Amino acid sequence: MEINDLTPAERRVWEAYPHGEGVDFREGPGEDAADGASWGSERTIRAHVIRALLVNSPTVPGQVAGLKVKGARISGKLDLKYAEIDAPMRMRGCWFEHKPSLYGARLRALVLTESVLPGLTAATLRVEVVLRMTSCRFTGPVRLAGARISGGLFLQHAVLSTTGRHAEAGEAPLQLNHAAIGTDIIAMGLTVHGQTRINGAVVGGQVNLDDARLLAPGGTALHAENLTVGTDLRAMRLDARGRVNLTGSRIPGQLNLAHARLANPAGTALRASSCAIGEVWLRACDTVQGDVNLRRSTFDLLHIDPGTWPARIRVDGLTYRTLAPHLPAEQRLPALEREESGYLPYAYEQLATAYRTAGDEAAARTVQLAKLRRHRRTRPRHARLWGLLQDATVGYGFRPLRAAGWLAALLVTGTIAYGLQPPRPLKQGEAPDFNPAFYTIDLMLPIIGFGQEQAFAPSGWYQWLSYLLIVTGWVLATTTAAGVSRSLQRQ
Repeated sequence: MEINDLTPAERRVWEAYPHGEGVDFREGPGEDAADGASWGSERTIRAHVIRALLVNSPTVPGQVAGLKVKGARISGKLDLKYAEIDAPMRMRGCWFEHKPSLYGARLRALVLTESVLPGLTAATLRVEVVLRMTSCRFTGPVRLAGARISGGLFLQHAVLSTTGRHAEAGEAPLQLNHAAIGTDIIAMGLTVHGQTRINGAVVGGQVNLDDARLLAPGGTALHAENLTVGTDLRAMRLDARGRVNLTGSRIPGQLNLAHARLANPAGTALRASSCAIGEVWLRACDTVQGDVNLRRSTFDLLHIDPGTWPARIRVDGLTYRTLAPHLPAEQRLPALEREESGYLPYAYEQLATAYRTAGDEAAARTVQLAKLRRHRRTRPRHARLWGLLQDATVGYGFRPLRAAGWLAALLVTGTIAYGLQPPRPLKQGEAPDFNPAFYTIDLMLPIIGFGQEQAFAPSGWYQWLSYLLIVTGWVLATTTAAGVSRSLQRQ
């Protein structure tokens, strides 16, 4: 392209490019690129001129070339498909008439900060340094599937949505499936009206979605199956309207959803099944609106307040080492009643294990007792009756002092009753001196013999009292033995 074919605005850019100098078309610091459609020829650059400049790449010895433009109107379609551009591209606060095509391109660096674009086609893009789209506004899909960015991807305060045929087809505004990001994805304050897709993406550092708004009511707000992150996925104060799907993700650091709002009332609000995550933080969150699915996942720490759990959860196979904050077991147990599959013994065992890890053996016993009580409701009537008896007497072996209390009460009752009305001796002159306390012990504990039971025979209602003491003593001994046996098996 000859320089004589250029407009004055284009000539300024063409002459500045070899020196890496910037060209600023803005009329003031507070200018909004959304008004770019009304900008005149004095700040309009044709897309094919930019393409010719980048592809031909004129240079000046001793200078580092680079495209640095602010506040320009880019007319036509910037087509850099399969192009290899060695110079950095910085187009800040620009307005694009058509969405750029960077499919299969290899770029040094691309900065589109504060620009307005009708979308971006950049699948399989290669960027050596950084892709920065901070505070950009997109009205069409941003396609970065399979992109490879050696540095970071920056989307702070960007706004993405789809209109027209893209919206009708349900196309996701942000598509990062199977992308590879060398360092971080920084998307604090990002707003996406529709689905955000990062399935199978690999991020060397962290993903930061603090204060982001992912809005897809009734659909999937964040589709991040099999995501692999080097450190953390931060999403503090996230507002997600629609499902957050992290199935199969690997996050060795934190999944930080503190103060987040998760809402998908008609379905699953959070799905993090089959995940391996270091720490999951749901601290100070409102009650999740929708189901929570954590099946078959493994966490080192799960930080969640009891009030955050929704009405229905799925935690079959969930494993966690510690649970925070440390609360009485009575506050944690109601959540296990919300399991969609019904009674899950493993869920109770896992909670008890977490309390033992924290050194709270009393809380662990409370959980084990609650497990047996829940199990009792699933058994036949006769088994439930036997369970009720074990629960009332010794708390299934987790409340052994109850047996001692029952025995003490029966001992006092028998001692008083037989002390007031001693039974007659079976053989006059051969019976030992009667002792109401040891006589009662003989009746309740047949394995212990003091010679009292065989020597005396009560009559009337005292005989029925002796039957009651014998039966209750046998029941207490049996249930205590069963509880001790269960405790030994747990050990």
